[in-house]
Amino acid sequence: MAKFFGNLHLVLVVGLLLTVAVMAQFAGVSPINVSSAFRWLHVFFGVLWIGLLYYLNFVQVPTMPSVPAELKKGVTGYIAPKVFFFFRYAALLTVITGLVIAIDAGYAHQAFTLSGEGTVNLIGIGMWMALIMFINVWAIIWPAQKKILGLIEATDEEKAAAAPRALAASRTNLLLSLPMLYCMVSANLG
Repeated sequence: MAKFFGNLHLVLVVGLLLTVAVMAQFAGVSPINVSSAFRWLHVFFGVLWIGLLYYLNFVQVPTMPSVPAELKKGVTGYIAPKVFFFFRYAALLTVITGLVIAIDAGYAHQAFTLSGEGTVNLIGIGMWMALIMFINVWAIIWPAQKKILGLIEATDEEKAAAAPRALAASRTNLLLSLPMLYCMVSANLG
């Protein structure tokens, strides 16, 4: 058992196979098609993205000032780069799968222009918040974190200037995540 649970990739493969088995078992209740697969992927990547956003804001950032100097390199050198890899690609894949769902369902234009009614506008507001969050991840947070973590050359002044920018963008994403999640959950478009 320890070997199985110690192998992340094997656990993911078995989880995916279990998902396919559940989908097949309940195909009569919820048809298996491209739309349902993309909805599932959208939720999976969204949970990963927002989960890491919350980890960073609720755990890592507030804890770092109390981490002894000799241990900080463990976080900044090993943990944070991995967190930011999954964080930014989960954001990308969440947005891509969301766009595929909106285009496939035929409401992308109305949602983006907020020219629909009711749930279409609700999903559109959620989409716009998610896009702002996505841009923050790729245009502000990640470039700043590369400097802060020493992944690219930066002076101490550049690192010091990058930290408040990254924090403001991250906290903006935290702020937007709350109404965005409400929009996404409440706009149950079939």
